[in-house]
Order: sequence, then C-alpha cells, then structure tokens
Amino acid sequence: MDEKLIQSHMKILGISREEAIQLIEDDRRIDKGEKLFELTAEQKQASKKARQADRKPTVYKFDTSKRQRPANEAKRLLIETLKQAVEGIGATAEVTNIEREIILMFEDVKYKIVLSAPRK
Repeated sequence: MDEKLIQSHMKILGISREEAIQLIEDDRRIDKGEKLFELTAEQKQASKKARQADRKPTVYKFDTSKRQRPANEAKRLLIETLKQAVEGIGATAEVTNIEREIILMFEDVKYKIVLSAPRK
C-alpha cells in the first residue's frame, strides 16, 4: 500500500490508519466494479426524486408579436437596383425578401443573391 496515500487520508479525513487502509481497499474494489454499498429500493427512489429538477412553468413571457423592425430603405434600394440590372441583361428576377433576397434565372441556371450588412 502507498504510505503517502494512507497518511493523506488520515490527515484530510481525520480517520485512523486502519480506517484509511479499509477506505483505500474499498475504493479499489469499487473501481473493479464491485457493488459494496447498494441503496435500498426506498433510498434509490428518494435519490431519483432528489436528482429531478422542478418543472415549473416560467413566470415571464416575451411578447415578440408587437416588435417590428424599422424598414431599411438602403437595402430595399439595393435589392430593387439589382433586380432592374439583372432584368436589363435578359434574366428573370423574383424578390423573395424585399430587404434581403433575390432569386434570378439566367441562361437556364437559377441563382440566389442574399444581401447582408455585417456589424462593425
């Protein structure tokens, strides 16, 4: 047995030498898969109940239905300008989101342009 480990257990846990040796031996047996200290059925049930979190409903509600983003006229102008330019070269364009997305067909190939404004 490791004398340093025994002394450490004795000092930290405040137990006798024999108890420290028994503790180390029990730990080794448990590490090998032995079931030394099984709970009774009642103790297992109490343990399971203690580990479960409360499932209370939240007391706050975030109402996002009233919030509206302000219109970004610059993005709308860019999308409309892109649509006109694409249609000027003979492609068909469909704006799917007035401030964000345009889908176009050019020479039987479908393209999608997504406009984003990264934060600074």
